[in-house]
Amino acid sequence: MMAFSRLFDRITHAMHVISGAILVSMMFITLADVLARALFKATGGSVDLTFIGGVELIKYGLLLMVVFALPYSVGRSQVIVDLFTENLSSRMKAWLEGLYMLGFVMLGGGMSYRFYHAIGQAEMSGETTQDLLIPLSYLYAITSFATAFLALAALLISIRLFFFRKEVHQS
Repeated sequence: MMAFSRLFDRITHAMHVISGAILVSMMFITLADVLARALFKATGGSVDLTFIGGVELIKYGLLLMVVFALPYSVGRSQVIVDLFTENLSSRMKAWLEGLYMLGFVMLGGGMSYRFYHAIGQAEMSGETTQDLLIPLSYLYAITSFATAFLALAALLISIRLFFFRKEVHQS
């Protein structure tokens, strides 16, 4: 179990790094789009370096950035307010946090299930993105994979919290 857990943590960390790379690329795409439009306006349209699909790249990049960041971050970014839990034992706090993580299991599982079915619908209809004509089935498949990893990551955290007494979160 621990070897699987460490492997899974490495995979989710790699997804987190990919998420960061997507964020940086979104920044450069936005910068290039703004500069190209400013140059177009400043030259009265004689220099046209504008490109189609910048908004679309940002839109789908944001989706992928978020779903790739969630599996790694779900157990590390939860804030616990001690107002209600200060008198509870550490075991009871862990149990409540594990129960809370089961909500992320349901969220990730439901999203993954829905995106999985959207893959087939997009393939049958041949649906693509508006400007770049990227098949939406590809985007849905990647999103389904990432949300399935969210569900699995939250499930592993819940299992650790329910059945193991030592510290769950590793940096």
